[in-house]
Amino acid sequence: MPQRSSVTLPDGVRLHVEISGTDDAPITVFLLHGWTLDTRTWHRQLSGLQETLGTPVRIVAYDARGHGRSGGTSRAGANLAQLGDDLAEVITAVAPTGPIVLAGHSLGGMTIMEFAHGHPRFFALRVAGLVFISTTAEGHTHTVYGLPPRITRLIRLAETTGAGILARGGSWRVHRYLLRALAPSLRWLLFGDRCAPEDLIVTTAAVARAQLLAIGAFRSSVGEQQRLTTLAALGDLPAAALVGDQDRLTPPPCAESIAAALPNADLTVCPGAGHMLMLERPAIVTAALAQVTRAALGNPQDAPDLQAA
Repeated sequence: MPQRSSVTLPDGVRLHVEISGTDDAPITVFLLHGWTLDTRTWHRQLSGLQETLGTPVRIVAYDARGHGRSGGTSRAGANLAQLGDDLAEVITAVAPTGPIVLAGHSLGGMTIMEFAHGHPRFFALRVAGLVFISTTAEGHTHTVYGLPPRITRLIRLAETTGAGILARGGSWRVHRYLLRALAPSLRWLLFGDRCAPEDLIVTTAAVARAQLLAIGAFRSSVGEQQRLTTLAALGDLPAAALVGDQDRLTPPPCAESIAAALPNADLTVCPGAGHMLMLERPAIVTAALAQVTRAALGNPQDAPDLQAA
């Protein structure tokens, strides 16, 4: 079982942190969850990475501000630049030495890019590998929800208006009865061909813990971020970019542009999968984490075939 801990940020927000593995492991892997979600969406990687890797590894996962079991955020703190600063604080607190691999899903991937942009020297000194899962470096440029342009524009208008309303929701969370009604919509938006009932339960339970203010206030920052130039300056780090071909939020062009910006990035497109790859294709995600971690440790020859995972 992971060891539960916390990190208190300079502005007083307390982050819930879970740590697996021994302190003397040669490398630490950080798992960053998506917008409105929490560390539970990584549960299959938390249990499977050590076995797949076959080498001691320390795994750190934490709930972002305003999400999961972490403290709430102010509206001023609900932006990607702040999340990048938060990641720097967590690394300093729980993994002050040694190489690290950063893996981010959706908002988590954008957080990694913001950390690289805002803390370039720190990033260069510590980061030995990157895994980007169902994320983007181009805001909502490619987000069309799998729908015609006219309908996409209407949905974006409704989404932006709704985000503004939610941003005034303070510390309130989505009521569980409302989430039950929204479950079919979440299933359509976040999953591909198949969705196991337990995966939808994990996802809706995570959304239920997200602060309404965080759900709404992060929307503007997420939609506006442009970090391809930041990625292109990172050099030849071992990296992977994964996406589902039915992802309605961060479709394949998002992962393709990330992979194009990183010279050593392996691109994996998962047929039939949606936005929740850690749940929909756990073996492929875990294999990608293992492959990048091995390369970061200097053992790329042991990397598995992601397409066969």
